[in-house]
Amino acid sequence: MQNNFIYLDNNATTPLDPRVLEAMMPYLTDMFGNASSSHKMGRQLKAVVDRSRRQVGDLIDVNEEDIYFMAGATEAINIALQGLPSRVGSTKHIITVQTEHPAVLDTCRYLENSGVEVTYLSVDEYGLIDFEELKQAFKDNTFLVSVMHVNNETGVIQDIEHIADIAHEHGALFMSDGTQSVGKLPIEASSFIDILTFSAHKFYGAKGVGGCYINPRLKIKSLVYGGGHEGGLRSGTLNVPGIVGMGKAAELAALGMADDKECIGKLRDVLEQQLLTIEGAKVNGSREQRIYTTSNIRFEGIDNEAVLLGLKDICVSNGSACHSFVMEPSHVLLAMGLSKEEANTAIRFSLGRFNTAEEIKQTVDAVTKTISQLRTMAF
Repeated sequence: MQNNFIYLDNNATTPLDPRVLEAMMPYLTDMFGNASSSHKMGRQLKAVVDRSRRQVGDLIDVNEEDIYFMAGATEAINIALQGLPSRVGSTKHIITVQTEHPAVLDTCRYLENSGVEVTYLSVDEYGLIDFEELKQAFKDNTFLVSVMHVNNETGVIQDIEHIADIAHEHGALFMSDGTQSVGKLPIEASSFIDILTFSAHKFYGAKGVGGCYINPRLKIKSLVYGGGHEGGLRSGTLNVPGIVGMGKAAELAALGMADDKECIGKLRDVLEQQLLTIEGAKVNGSREQRIYTTSNIRFEGIDNEAVLLGLKDICVSNGSACHSFVMEPSHVLLAMGLSKEEANTAIRFSLGRFNTAEEIKQTVDAVTKTISQLRTMAF
């Protein structure tokens, strides 16, 4: 079905790559069985699941047996954060960041009610943490540092290798939410990450499937019982079509990452340069330490809800998709020092593999026209 949208909300979800759909189709039709069954079809399905595990492992440079399939990054984050404390003794302390995704922040707040102490690091005006503040945050009972790789709202990239080094120097584990970076940036997870979480639908796979890499030396208590699937970590019948699609998406990402970076980055830069010619337009977050897909721009004095309504068939965002129905200013932008009024003028443009130069031109024209109209109405 053809649509008439210009889609610039790829941080919320990417479209399904047609090549991924093609790989999935046999497992939605003829090969419909259960990968845990012992009959011929079940054995064949287990083989394709194992192949997908290798493809995902290759993408992030880890052994296939250390990849665990789940419903997505949110579930993986919950299992990791809730499953780890039970393995590390009676007193526990986690360090994370104020600008993390709600999947991390909400889970940490739940853990605080269960006796886990959590320190939430601040960020500077560019969205980056202070390494000295991180070092000062460690306590004798700190067992985990959890810092996302790429911020979903601003695209800001944290130096997770250096952060991991600091965590390990202090005897703590390092976990990263890789939802916005896996499949888009090269990651050699086995060399410095203890837990890395991800979702397929952020790199052109299907929704409802994702997972995590877990360092083989770690033992995490399961939260989902009922069959012992995925090494006992996450019970439930495997989503074979989704897993096959994620494997194919991982393979395509590994092969096309450099081309994606060049093509998407050029389009993002054109979009941003032209939008910044609008009076009062400013980029939120670091422009140097930022992924090539994302531009978060605030337009002085313009309510972002009004902009979204004015853009009609252009899909952009005024914050995290997980909070899309909550009319509150972005917690990320507030943590970076913006006022509520400034945060409510911000629009996130997130580009992907299938955007075109013509779409960027139309978007610039539409945004410029909409903001001009809104400013005229205000006077």
